[in-house]
Amino acid sequence: MQNIIKLLRSQKVYIFFISFVLFKIIFSTTLLHANTFKVSDIKISSPFELNFKKNSVIDKGFQISFSNLLTMITTSNDKSRLEYIPIKQLKSMIDSFTISDEKFINNEYFAKLETTFNKKKILNFLERKNIFPSMPIRNKVLLVPILVDVESENIYLFNENIFYSSWNNNKKNYQLLDYLLPSEDIEDLSKIQKMSSSIESYDFVNLINKYDLKDYIVLIIYKNKNEFKVLSKINLNNSLKVHNQKYTKINLDNEKDLKKIIENQKIIYEDYWKENNQINTSIKLPINVSVSSKNYERIIELEEAFSSIDLISDFYILKFNSEITQYKIIYNGSPKNFFINMSKKNLDLIMEDNVWTVK
Repeated sequence: MQNIIKLLRSQKVYIFFISFVLFKIIFSTTLLHANTFKVSDIKISSPFELNFKKNSVIDKGFQISFSNLLTMITTSNDKSRLEYIPIKQLKSMIDSFTISDEKFINNEYFAKLETTFNKKKILNFLERKNIFPSMPIRNKVLLVPILVDVESENIYLFNENIFYSSWNNNKKNYQLLDYLLPSEDIEDLSKIQKMSSSIESYDFVNLINKYDLKDYIVLIIYKNKNEFKVLSKINLNNSLKVHNQKYTKINLDNEKDLKKIIENQKIIYEDYWKENNQINTSIKLPINVSVSSKNYERIIELEEAFSSIDLISDFYILKFNSEITQYKIIYNGSPKNFFINMSKKNLDLIMEDNVWTVK
């Protein structure tokens, strides 16, 4: 009889343990799996007249927010392929939104809009359009702009280089690359000017090494009257690419012409960066990951990693008992990249019976 009572008690403890941990895991999954894209600081406004409709103003804000999001996660060519999206369809991909700083000035309504889009719905929408999105990762890049006057054979790195002084004007919040320009150094300028006849082969490594940045762009602009040839040496994620561009009928005294070159070059660099961080949603690799059920802190770390890795499109609990908790994840990449992603999160994995196990 006593053995039966002990057995019942042990079963109750086991059931309580299972229920408690399962509750904690499910609850934490709900909170931590923040599968969203957020677009902030969108300014909306409209004349405050008799036919003023706040909902219409907000709808326009949604369209601007969606356009900015697409600019961040798709290349310029892919974005141009997207047709007009009805507001009803757009709203179906929004999880929530917040309006702040509302005010009326001179019979005009002003506010700021923050919109949270459902990441899974956005990715599915792009997949149906056969477009591979990119992870919206912001990055700081060293930009070395050099202006070469072909007629006078002069080279300008700092002073009289309008690209140096104007490059960081008109920064857009949807641009992922932040540009650090080199500080004025007479020694650097002197060395570069001596290489006027072979500037393209000049080794900028000494200049680049002064800055603690792995990614850099050397931008060489050849000015010949109103014609500009632009050579870009783009080093992003340890991948070097060379890009050539030509502009005609350009007058640098005209602000629009200068802005045209700078904005176009920024689009080119943004596209290269996005291509480096593309998510191939056509790859849906199922991966099983196990962790000890007794190590609750490790479970939380694992779920936080799953939620923060953009290449993981979904995850859920596959199996659970008092010893292990096993997850099924859907990964848009290779097993090697998954292992690298997890290592960056300080989660060491070993393969056991076709299941990744967290150490």
